[in-house]
Amino acid sequence: MKKIAVFTSGGDAPGMNACIRAVVRTGLHYDLEVLGIRRGYAGMIDGEIIPMDSRSVSNIIQKGGTILQSARSISFKTPEGRRQAFENLSKAGIEGVVAIGGDGTFTGADIFCSEYPEIAFVGVPGTIDNDLYGTDYTIGYDTAINTAMEAIDKVKDTADAHNRLFFVEVMGRDAGFIAMYSGIATGAEAILIPESKTDINKLVDSLHNNFKRKKTSSIVIVAEGDEEGGAIEIAKKVNERFDKYDTRVTVLGHVQRGGSPTCMERVRASRLGMEAVKALLNGQTRIMVGLIHKDIAYTPFQKAIKQNRSIDPTLAHLAEVLSS
Repeated sequence: MKKIAVFTSGGDAPGMNACIRAVVRTGLHYDLEVLGIRRGYAGMIDGEIIPMDSRSVSNIIQKGGTILQSARSISFKTPEGRRQAFENLSKAGIEGVVAIGGDGTFTGADIFCSEYPEIAFVGVPGTIDNDLYGTDYTIGYDTAINTAMEAIDKVKDTADAHNRLFFVEVMGRDAGFIAMYSGIATGAEAILIPESKTDINKLVDSLHNNFKRKKTSSIVIVAEGDEEGGAIEIAKKVNERFDKYDTRVTVLGHVQRGGSPTCMERVRASRLGMEAVKALLNGQTRIMVGLIHKDIAYTPFQKAIKQNRSIDPTLAHLAEVLSS
């Protein structure tokens, strides 16, 4: 293998730049030519392929977002789009690709490889949701939970000052990892996640008990994918049954995707980027490189996509006990 490429796809995540840097510099270390594909699969189809050298990734390890940018691509879901992407990769002489992204990215890569096996794809898990099977932590997750924690701490300060009930919505359409960890870390009174059914009546009873115990404020963390709705909708349902507190809603939104990656984020992303290049050189394809118990692990794309990680039930018990 003489020439590889790297791209980022799907939602951006802090640490992606650190991973890009590691891929480029590891590739150069092994005398490979390294190219960057801008705007994910969309750029692959449009031929937005650029040469990368050591200087092109200087001073990016501390930056959030992704210097290669990201985009959704409807065209890549079609055989015609994938054919165009293959032609562009082949024209550039690319033999292996490092794909940094989540389940949508790996789904696209797996389909592409089944049609064009002559180009190898190795994935690196990049998503703030931390929901991919085959790794303990995804790139972006550690920074996202710390960003959420810091924001919730600030909300708690103003909640205490005004005797308020705050519903804080964090990201997590299909997974509640951010909600669970940031909720435990900030001492939230309740944590609502997609993985478990929300009982509004039980929540109201809990808030009422807090009020009777002279608690001056409460924080409820809501993952955006909760089946009862987002924080705004749940706040309305609670207010219909309980009006002892002055209620406010805060939606953290995309602030969780931005910001400088944490130290551990940068180290993990760098390690995974290096191991992805080594996997390509070792003849691997259609696999995701992850970290399990601090060791490198290879997981087939199909397994990483279909067997999403679940939240440890002991965490839910911990949150319930400590909030009582």
